[in-house]
Amino acid sequence: MFAVWKQELVSAVVWFMVAAILSTFIGLFLPMCLLVVTGLWIRQVRFVNRLEAWLRRGATGKPPTANGIWEEIYYHLSRLKKREKKRKRELAYRIEQFRKSTEALPDAAVVLGLDDEIEWSNSAARQVFGLKKSDKGQRIPNLVRFPEFNQFLKSRDYSKQLVILSPVNHAMVLEIKVVTYGQGLRLLLAHDVTQLKKMERMRKDFVANVSHELRTPLTVLKGYLETLTDFENDLSPLFRTSFEQMWQQTDRMQHLVDDLLLLTRLETQQKKADCVDVGQLLIQICQEGEYLASVSQRIVLHLETDKKIKGNEQELRSAFTNLVVNALKYSAEETLVKVRWYDDAGKVCMSVEDKGEGIAAVDIPRVTERFYRVDVKRSRKLSGTGLGLAIVKHVLMRHEGQLKIDSELGQGSCFCCQFPAQRIC
Repeated sequence: MFAVWKQELVSAVVWFMVAAILSTFIGLFLPMCLLVVTGLWIRQVRFVNRLEAWLRRGATGKPPTANGIWEEIYYHLSRLKKREKKRKRELAYRIEQFRKSTEALPDAAVVLGLDDEIEWSNSAARQVFGLKKSDKGQRIPNLVRFPEFNQFLKSRDYSKQLVILSPVNHAMVLEIKVVTYGQGLRLLLAHDVTQLKKMERMRKDFVANVSHELRTPLTVLKGYLETLTDFENDLSPLFRTSFEQMWQQTDRMQHLVDDLLLLTRLETQQKKADCVDVGQLLIQICQEGEYLASVSQRIVLHLETDKKIKGNEQELRSAFTNLVVNALKYSAEETLVKVRWYDDAGKVCMSVEDKGEGIAAVDIPRVTERFYRVDVKRSRKLSGTGLGLAIVKHVLMRHEGQLKIDSELGQGSCFCCQFPAQRIC
């Protein structure tokens, strides 16, 4: 590049030297210099004009012919243009590959703008939502007219998924998830969970049917066992021990069936909302707990608020009773169990705290699963169905509540039921 500039400078100097030589014969040095400057300026204007015309045509075709520094400028601009075309081709290829891959996705995908307008959708989205390519720019709430779907988008809280029916096929169940990215853009994903929901419904029906069918033979067995125990004095020690074990296992099975039926009702029955006096309910539960614990003054109840909540009293009684009984069962008989009903930052909470064996951090996320048992070596064997905390979890879900568990091995546990402000009545 420096050599080209040097060539331009040498050319200008040569022209001025020619003007100086001619002026020695003519005697007009300044006009001759002005003539050289004008010529050089006209030359530059002509090259600039060629460049502007070439760029105006989109810099297509070969660059204009020139010499000196302008030849270099045309050459570099041409290289930049070719490089830009290459990048555009690569970008177009990548976009086309992305479009093909997203079109092949089994899940529906829709890109939404700031006002829920459709920016882009794949073929699966057009099938399950009934969208068209011409719907680009339309607001999706105007096309998918489900109140829960519109409320989900308005809430801007995408931490949970929404389950709705497909607008074009009511036999199809969709699980909606929204992911935010970029400047206000959101990616709406819809996954077909029809088979999953069908299997879940079959499981619930199976558990409900089996539980109902088990009640009759269990009732018969318990009836005969009660009759046989009436002849306890006439029985040998072997038969007496056998009948006691049979009674215990039948009673345990009866509790298991009752818990399974309760879970089934929680999952299938409609929600009922009455104004429940939680304070009075806890007083009754704690009195029953004292009786079950067979130890006086073991439960300490703190009623720090008189607020009531909307819900089902029987369901809440079942959940709270499970927590209190568990605290009594899994802590030493000489320790106290603290039960509280209090306000907490706009929410109302019921907590049960014990000084028992505690739960390892790895087990806490799973203790609300059905039949999950923490693998802990105990000096005494504790009976139970393994469904207590699962019942608590389902009851709280039906009451828009959450179960918070704070526990440490060897230090005890605190189970806290939090109810939102909208549940206060």
